Amino acid sequence: MCGIAGIIHTEGLKPVDPDRVRRMCDAIAHRGPDGEGVWTAPGVGLGHRRLSIIDLAGSPQPMIAAEGDAVIVFNGEIYNFRDLRKELQALGATFRTDGDTEVILQAWRQWGVDCLPRLHGMFAFALHDLRQRTTLLVRDRFGVKPLFTARLADGAVIFGSELKALLAHPSLRREIDPLAVEDYLAWGYVPDHRSILKGVEKLPAGHYQLLRPDAPPPAPVQWWDVSFADREKGKADDLGAHLLHHMREAVTSRMLADVPLGAFLSGGVDSSSVVALMAEASTTPVKTCSIGFDVAALDETAYADRIAAQFHTQHWKRTVSPEDFSLVDRLAGMFDEPFADASALPTFRVCELAREHVTVALSGDGADEAFAGYRRQAFQHREEQARSLLPAALRKPLFGGLGRVWPKADWAPRPLRAKTTLLSLAGDGEEGYARALAVTSADLRDTLYSPDFKRLRGDYRAEQPFVDMMRRAPARSGLDRAQYADLKFYMPGDILTKVDRTSMAVSLEAREPLLDHRLVEFGARLPEGLRVKGTTGKWLVKDTMRRYLPEDVLFRPKMGFVTPIAQWLRGPLAEEARGLAASGALARTGWFDSARIDALADAHISGRSDHSRLIWQLLMLRKSLDRLG
Repeated sequence: MCGIAGIIHTEGLKPVDPDRVRRMCDAIAHRGPDGEGVWTAPGVGLGHRRLSIIDLAGSPQPMIAAEGDAVIVFNGEIYNFRDLRKELQALGATFRTDGDTEVILQAWRQWGVDCLPRLHGMFAFALHDLRQRTTLLVRDRFGVKPLFTARLADGAVIFGSELKALLAHPSLRREIDPLAVEDYLAWGYVPDHRSILKGVEKLPAGHYQLLRPDAPPPAPVQWWDVSFADREKGKADDLGAHLLHHMREAVTSRMLADVPLGAFLSGGVDSSSVVALMAEASTTPVKTCSIGFDVAALDETAYADRIAAQFHTQHWKRTVSPEDFSLVDRLAGMFDEPFADASALPTFRVCELAREHVTVALSGDGADEAFAGYRRQAFQHREEQARSLLPAALRKPLFGGLGRVWPKADWAPRPLRAKTTLLSLAGDGEEGYARALAVTSADLRDTLYSPDFKRLRGDYRAEQPFVDMMRRAPARSGLDRAQYADLKFYMPGDILTKVDRTSMAVSLEAREPLLDHRLVEFGARLPEGLRVKGTTGKWLVKDTMRRYLPEDVLFRPKMGFVTPIAQWLRGPLAEEARGLAASGALARTGWFDSARIDALADAHISGRSDHSRLIWQLLMLRKSLDRLG
C-alpha cells in the first residue's frame, strides 16, 4: 500500500522538475512512511511513497524493469502475483525482487494491456514504457484504490492517489465545480464521475488511460465490468458450497503479508465471516479490533466479543464517546473533497486502534453490494414486483397523486415512509431507487440554492447519472440494476473512499476480501431468491455461514457505524450550525439561501425537528471549501 503521484507531458517531451514531483508525494506522505523515490525522463516524472507490506527491503519504487525499458509506481496489492511470476518465468522473464511490483512490469512487457484481467487485487498504478513512449494509468476493478488526474494549461497531465497531491502543484486551478456541489448534496459525497474542482477527474474503476507525448489525453477505456445478465443453475446447497469455496479463497489470498496482519470485527455478518475464515486458515490467533460506543443503542461490541471468544482471537476494543466531534476538522483534511458519511469518524478510530497492533487489516466491506445485504435493495425488489402488476399509465396517477398529498415522515424507517414508497411506485424503478439512496431530495436541495446557483446548475440533476447507469446495467431485473449501481456508483464514491482515506491517514493497509472479483461475479449470477428471501438480504451468505456463526449474529438487524451527530449539533457543534450560512466559504460563494439554512439550523437546535443529516452535510462542505481556499 502506497501513494503515487506524477507529471506526464502530452505536448512534447518537456523536462519534468523532480522536486515538483517530490512535493506532490510529500503531500501524501501518510500513505507511505517507509520509503520514497522519484524518477524522471523527458516528458515524464513518477513519484512514490511506500508502505512496506511484501518484500520489505527488496522492492523500492519507482521500479525499473530489469531490461531497462519500463518503469512503474504502484499503489495496492496483487494477490496472485506468485502464480503470475511462475507463468512469466516459464515464458522467459527474469526477476530481481520477491514482490508483486516487478510482476506487473513483466506482465506488461509480455501481454500489454491484456495483462490487466490477469491481475487479482486492488491497485492504481502508472507505468511508463520507454520503448513506446507511452504512460499507462490504471485503476482496479472496483475502485478500491483512488487515482485523481488533471490536465494543466501547458498540456501536462498530473496524477495522484489523493487530491492533495494535485493541490501541491502550483499550476492547478482551484475553481469549485457547482455541479459537484449538487452531486455532493444529493449523495453526501462527490461521486467518481466528478470532482469538487473543475478540471480534476477520477479515473473510473475498472478503466485505464494510455497517454502519449504527442496527443491529447484519450478517454479512459473500460477493461472490466460486472454482469448480472446470467444466472447460476443448481440447488441451494451446491451453490452454497461454491460460495464458501470462493470466500475461502478470497480471504486466504489476502492473508499474505510480511508484516503483522489482523481484521476489523464489528460483530456483524460480514466482518464475522471474514474472521471465521481467517481463523480456519491461520495457525496462530487472529488479531481483531473493534470500536464501541458509550451509547448502548449504538454499541455492537457484545457481538464482537462473542465472535472474538468463539474463534479465540487476540482482541482489542476501544469506546468512542460523544466528545469525538473534535475529529471533525481532521476528518475534513483527510478527504479533501466534502464527505458527509458520519461513519467515517468511528472508521478512523478503528483504523487508529488497528494500526497500534497490525499494518494490514481485513474488512467485511463489499458483501452488502454484491449479495444484496441492504434493506433498500430488498425494498426495491418488492417495489419492482409491485410495479410489474400495474402498467405505468395507472401507477403514475394513482400512486403519484397519493404520494403528493401524503404527509412526509423522513424520520421513519423506509418501510413506514408511505410518501416515499408511493412516489417511488409512481415512477420507474431506477428513479425510485435513486430517490431512496439520495440523502437530500431534489425538492429540498432546490429550497437551499440561491437563484445564481440555479442558473449555474441549469438542467443538471444529481440523480440523472445514477438513473442512467441503472438503465444501462447488464442486468435482468430491478434488483440486479440496484446492486449494479451500488457496486459501481455508491461503493467507490462512499464506502471505499471512506476506508481508503481513514486507513491511509494512519498508514494502515485495509483489504476487502469480499470484493474479490471472482466472488462478486459469482454473486451477480445467483438467482434472486438466493440473494433476497422475504425481507432477508444476503440470504445464501447467511445460510452458508451457519456452520461458523450463531443465528443471532447472522440474522440480527444491520446496524453499521452510527454517530450521534444530532446531539452534537444541538450541543458542542450548535454554534457552528448557527453560523453555517453567514461565514466562511459557504457564505462567500453566494450559492445558498442563508435565511433558509438559518431556519433549518434553528429548528434543529431547538429540538423542533431533526435536520442533523443536512446540517452535517453543509458543515462538512463548508470545511472542505475553506480548506480548498
